[in-house]
Amino acid sequence: MTAPTGTGTRASTVYDRRLEALAEAALRFRDQVPTIEAWGGRLARVLRGGGRLLACGNGGSAAEAQHLTAELVGRFESERCPLSAIPLHGDTSSVTAIGNDYGPVTVFERQVQAHGRPGDVLVCLSTSGRSANVVAAARRARRLGLTAWAVTGPGPNPLADACDDAITVPAGITSTVQEIHLAAIHLLCGAVDEALGVT
Repeated sequence: MTAPTGTGTRASTVYDRRLEALAEAALRFRDQVPTIEAWGGRLARVLRGGGRLLACGNGGSAAEAQHLTAELVGRFESERCPLSAIPLHGDTSSVTAIGNDYGPVTVFERQVQAHGRPGDVLVCLSTSGRSANVVAAARRARRLGLTAWAVTGPGPNPLADACDDAITVPAGITSTVQEIHLAAIHLLCGAVDEALGVT
């Protein structure tokens, strides 16, 4: 079936605008690369020393958190030893039990308390930077001596304020923020591998 005249052109214009917004956001994001490099070096030292990475987020950000941990436990682009990384939403029995017994705001912070050790790293992902359960996890992590990093949409926001350091994406569309978050995750994995001497 042929689309009505002009529909394809209007749709293409919408898609063009989305791609242009993504390209502009990616170019602006280059300013965050030094932070990602520093995080990669720090995380490599933690993981090489027997520490672990914890990661959390909701919805699409949960998928990004699990993408990050999968790249570390498996491999990114080159062979290396597996690295300890846990996505806190991945244990559905714990998430649902904690949410039922203690409330949804506690689902990540209770796991941070269980799994986190001083010196470990928590990566918190949120497109809004206002996810109450992720903010609670960051605050718990810092009280326990973990380093907490935020990867969010536009700042300032409560999650960035709750963490030791933050990468913010100044984009107005949630999907664009998520796409830049994926790029940030891949850059971080590359920085970790570089710091570990993986070739």
